[in-house]
Amino acid sequence: MTGSDIITLLGADWTGCEDLIRKSLRSDIGLLNSINDASLSNSGKQLRPKLALLTARCLGGTNGDSLHYAAAVELLHNATLFHDDVADSSSLRRGRPTLSALMGPNAAVLVGDYWLARAVDLIIETTHRTDAFKMFSATLSHLAEGEMLQLEKASGADTSEEDYLRIIYCKTASLFETACTTAALSVDAPKELCYAASRFGRATGLAFQIRDDIFDYLDDGQIGKPVGIDLKEQKITLPLLGVLQSAPDEADLRARVRDIPQHPEYVAELRSYVCGHGGIEYAMRRLDDFIGEALEALEAFPASPERDALAEIARYNAIRKV
Repeated sequence: MTGSDIITLLGADWTGCEDLIRKSLRSDIGLLNSINDASLSNSGKQLRPKLALLTARCLGGTNGDSLHYAAAVELLHNATLFHDDVADSSSLRRGRPTLSALMGPNAAVLVGDYWLARAVDLIIETTHRTDAFKMFSATLSHLAEGEMLQLEKASGADTSEEDYLRIIYCKTASLFETACTTAALSVDAPKELCYAASRFGRATGLAFQIRDDIFDYLDDGQIGKPVGIDLKEQKITLPLLGVLQSAPDEADLRARVRDIPQHPEYVAELRSYVCGHGGIEYAMRRLDDFIGEALEALEAFPASPERDALAEIARYNAIRKV
């Protein structure tokens, strides 16, 4: 099932979510509207709102709150991307120049703040706003904590697999979890189904990020983006962690990560070592573990085309190229 198939399945719910996003971003400032329109035209996979709407439809059918939470998730996600591009000095996003590169970091931060404020406004308008605010607030805290923990660990090159899983939960999976959990909340799903939605979102988000981290070790011809970026930033991710567990020279490998700023040639050497010593295979096994957990969580959902679509999204993490 493709992204287009999912949009077709969601029908008016998807159109309503998109309209809500556009409406919420409207301003009487022409420059801001131009930036927002350009950003919406390069909106990526929009996976998180799709997960939210599919979950709500599985568990009772969408309503106004469902659409508001799905739209808020997408706005929050993109707000963090504007900020991330500033923090990472990124010049490209989804194949196009970032706002930070085009107009400077100040503009990117301000636009990110605006999108975040509009997400808050959408949540305020809902019946379940008290509980939803707690979830969105927790996610924002996780995002900041994950970034700071990653910075802390990069400086010492002492990341463990437990550290890594916490980092990717905070930076990625927490928002997947919020998308699915607020969707269940919006339709007053029973407690056990809210838990299943949360578990599905978390596991799918972890698998999604592990797949992204595997990309950093693949050859350029296999994927559509640069490789080796994580290592250049001294980030120890799951493929490297997989070989560190059994490497007789673990201390030396970690020292090389620490020394990358002085020895950039270590990036290629470490990538080659990981690929030649089973690091990709280890990360794929762990990815499959989380896909299995996501599919297990879905067994609590009633059978439906939407549940099948959620399962396809979870499985797609094993094979996606972008």
